[in-house]
Amino acid sequence: MNQIPLEPVDAVEIRILIDNQVDLLLRDQTHVKRPTFASPGGDRGVSVEAPLFLDPHLPDMLIAEHGFSALVTINKGDTTHRLMFDAGLSTGGLAHNLAALQFDLADVEALVMSHGHFDHVGGLNGLIRQGGARKLPMLVHPDFWLRRRIAPPNATPFELPTASRAAVEGAGFEVIEDRQPSLLLDNSVLITGEIDRTTEFERGLPAHQAHRHGEWEPDPLILDDQALIVNVRDRGLAILTGCGHSGSVNIVRHAQKLTGEQRLHALIGGFHLNGPLFAKSIEPTIAALDALDPTIIVPGHCTGFDATRAISLAMPDAFVQSSVGTRYVL
Repeated sequence: MNQIPLEPVDAVEIRILIDNQVDLLLRDQTHVKRPTFASPGGDRGVSVEAPLFLDPHLPDMLIAEHGFSALVTINKGDTTHRLMFDAGLSTGGLAHNLAALQFDLADVEALVMSHGHFDHVGGLNGLIRQGGARKLPMLVHPDFWLRRRIAPPNATPFELPTASRAAVEGAGFEVIEDRQPSLLLDNSVLITGEIDRTTEFERGLPAHQAHRHGEWEPDPLILDDQALIVNVRDRGLAILTGCGHSGSVNIVRHAQKLTGEQRLHALIGGFHLNGPLFAKSIEPTIAALDALDPTIIVPGHCTGFDATRAISLAMPDAFVQSSVGTRYVL
């Protein structure tokens, strides 16, 4: 595979818009800026009416849900670029948090979807009510539109809500499909496309199925899973994952192969290690991640308590607790 000419950037800021938890008591750390009770949105925060209080106003609080979304801001020379990565689960969560932060969607140049599962897509419904589509380029893998279901042994299958391409395009999004790596925003952001699966311990989601050619068939690898890569000058790769169905180690190794950059500065997002199916994968995953020596590692969304705790113990200097509203200044 030929290396892709991903250009180094001077800085990148990743702000978590949706994740599974929010904690307004967390403190700032190196590279990490936290929201507060007084003003979750910082200087741009807003208040809402609260008539049962002496001062009948409260800061408009950020909310958490089972899903993921992040805002990525790139600084390269005198140029600033912004894109959104995923959109969360509910129809209102992302729109609410954007409003609480008083963030103007007009500043977003593109939308990247990590994969087609509904806990990363549902928030698009709220964006269109705010007029956020406006022919916004939306990069997806072609399998993004497949109907999916979870079919555990000896249990009734559960079909996942599926995005409609016709409806998405009708709402104003400009859909761009690609299964190969894509360079965006002046060659400053790389989307992986399909990720090589090379480890023995990252095997996808066994009970996952996709509807192809008129029938349900096994789809454990979830090939539309992709990640976002930025090369921070003099520091290395900053990698953002959605669910990380490809496996976090596979994702990092694939990013290193695509770019030729071996240093891992930051790994942020879902690592999909939650639940008994993935219990045996936690130890080898953490050993491999520790060997990659990240400056910052932020397991969020579907990583799960057991894996998150194990990462915090194995990599205490790099570990950062994920929380909605946090800004990672890398």
